[in-house]
Amino acid sequence: MNEEYIKRINTVFEYIDDNLDSELSLETIAKIAFYSPYHFHRIFKIITNETLNNYITRRRIEKSAALLLHKKEITISDLVTQFGFTSISTFTRAFKNYYGESPTSFRKSNSLKFSKISQIDSKNSQIETNYDTYICNIINLKKWTIMNANIEIKELSKLDLAYVTHIGVKRLENAFNTILKWATPKNLLDDNSKIIRIFHDSFKITTPDKIRMSIGITLNQPIEVEGEIGLTQIEKGKYIVGRYEIEPNDFEKAWTGLFIWMNENGYKKADTNPFEIYHNNFINHPDKKCIVDLCIPVE
Repeated sequence: MNEEYIKRINTVFEYIDDNLDSELSLETIAKIAFYSPYHFHRIFKIITNETLNNYITRRRIEKSAALLLHKKEITISDLVTQFGFTSISTFTRAFKNYYGESPTSFRKSNSLKFSKISQIDSKNSQIETNYDTYICNIINLKKWTIMNANIEIKELSKLDLAYVTHIGVKRLENAFNTILKWATPKNLLDDNSKIIRIFHDSFKITTPDKIRMSIGITLNQPIEVEGEIGLTQIEKGKYIVGRYEIEPNDFEKAWTGLFIWMNENGYKKADTNPFEIYHNNFINHPDKKCIVDLCIPVE
């Protein structure tokens, strides 16, 4: 895929994320990308495997789902108004088409659940889990978290990043290889630099093939980028930081346990993106483990 296409679509992703509560027409978005509407629509669908309209609707529904889970005070009417749906019935129909249940039912059935939506049917509705097994899993996960995590509340400084975008969970290693290949000849890899993965979506509300991530490297000085490499920032703020030394297949368990810790200790997730900071290359670890910080922004 042409690197210039990817660069412009990255700009579109950011614009849409920042303006989900505004009118987002094809003509407006195409101008952001500096393409004609026809040319832009074709490129966007090739990169995302979605039409622009479907992508925007999905992002609005997913944002609504996140607010339903994390903001108890928000109402269905608030969401209808905020995201420009014509009526509660229109919003409910769109929401049910994506999640297989109404917004009210979704909030009730997911408010206490710790796991991501990983098992889904053809309509993206969650498969019910045996309650006793569910409770047992929570207890075991809490014990695992106590044994494997050092959790602190920290004020983190602003981080400047060069990054690449990756959509979906397949071939994720390609994104890491791309940023490393770009950074190495520029001598950007030193003892102070870190590789970071930002999650723009939540596995609890977005299907794995649609999850958007930014894989980046921290920058200690201004630098020019080109093609598919972009620049972004993680803003200064308050974070729950869990330090782990774990195997690659334990990441889901670690994230889930950290969100349980957040809920049980009375913290609320802020409206920014969680991320991972890698402190080693697990291949070089004697036990092939990752030393990593999982960071959840909180209010």
